[in-house]
Amino acid sequence: MFLIYCSINTPRLQYIAETLFGNKIFIADSKERFLQHQGFKINYSDERISNDELFIQPHSLLFEENIQPQNIDCFEWNGLKVFFKTEGDIPFDIFAAAFYLISRYEEYLPHEPDMYGRYPHANSLAYRENFLQLPLINLWLKELMKINSSFSIQHLTFAFIPTYDIDIAYAYQHQPFFKNLLGFYTDLFKFNFEKFAERSNVYSGWKKDPFDTYDWLDALHQQYQLQPVYFFLCIIERGEYDKNILIQSKAVQKLYQSIAEKYEAGIHPSWKSSVQMKGEADRGQESLLEKEVTALKNILQKDIVLSRQHYLRFTLPDTYRQLIASGIKNEYSMGYGSINGFRASYALPFYWFDLKENNKTDLFIHPFCYMEANSFFEQKYSAEQAADELQHYHDTVKSVNGKLITIFHNHFITEQREWIAWRNMYADFLKKNF
Repeated sequence: MFLIYCSINTPRLQYIAETLFGNKIFIADSKERFLQHQGFKINYSDERISNDELFIQPHSLLFEENIQPQNIDCFEWNGLKVFFKTEGDIPFDIFAAAFYLISRYEEYLPHEPDMYGRYPHANSLAYRENFLQLPLINLWLKELMKINSSFSIQHLTFAFIPTYDIDIAYAYQHQPFFKNLLGFYTDLFKFNFEKFAERSNVYSGWKKDPFDTYDWLDALHQQYQLQPVYFFLCIIERGEYDKNILIQSKAVQKLYQSIAEKYEAGIHPSWKSSVQMKGEADRGQESLLEKEVTALKNILQKDIVLSRQHYLRFTLPDTYRQLIASGIKNEYSMGYGSINGFRASYALPFYWFDLKENNKTDLFIHPFCYMEANSFFEQKYSAEQAADELQHYHDTVKSVNGKLITIFHNHFITEQREWIAWRNMYADFLKKNF
């Protein structure tokens, strides 16, 4: 255990110290105890106390209780971007800077949402200062270990957690008859004979549904001994962005049950649940989110404690509070739906800090850094370029002993002509690295 001296401990300081250093730290307000401590110690105050300390002069952020615009000027330290410049053995307040990034402080400030109602990545400090592709906080901690050989953070090992969003379980199979019938006419009208033939073969039972990639994924998981996490879109009410087969479908229920018997699974709350007007709970009514969680719980016969937002649509603090109220314990949406990178500049899970309440919650956040849909739709990458990008995130996260969480979709890794290169890219990535 090592010691941090600070004359005033605050919820923000306690939170960020525990997040970065786990249970190896103790925060004391006694100079005498600090001076007597024989191990590694950090003096987090305005003046130096001893010769064997790491002196970090504080910025005001961790001693504030409100949310307000912060004056941020970035500069370089040991080749890394830093901010909140102060005097000390390192030239910035690492605690305040890490708290600003991990708490997503900037997302609580006034901003114009993107077309999907999300926080735009272009607004973020990480994007503007060109460190979005780096787990900057983890890299800061690596530099601290170089400064003092007696300092070490938690004993961590690299881990890869593949995750999958099941937005559309099947392309044709088990879809309503009228939908397939309309599809037949649409394919003919557009002279899309390849799609017409594919639909016909699946509908007649001669060919496997192209979105049914589950056995192929299962074989990869077995081969490379992976423990994936699946997120199921449980549609009670169909909508423009909620196109999965209704959860009442016995075929979809059976699919979800078969996957959940082998792997961890959670809810993928519908778009409609995320835009639903608040107030149902206040009026004693069950929200659509709660209905979807209950439906999946009844299907899988177990509590639903994992979640990732459809289209990664969430706002702070409202969405996270609603998830907590619905029994969610682990949340996997911390990343952008418009670009790949480290939204919180951190490559490890962490508990969510509710800035408006100014306290730590029990909601555990699992940040991801790569989603194939971002590479294709937003960044306009080819499968070859996406392979290089994915390898970058693997190598970067591994270098800091972090957790590499990726997102793929079952309908993105099919054997269809337009997606076969992406299917092969994913298989090649696993073969190369695991």
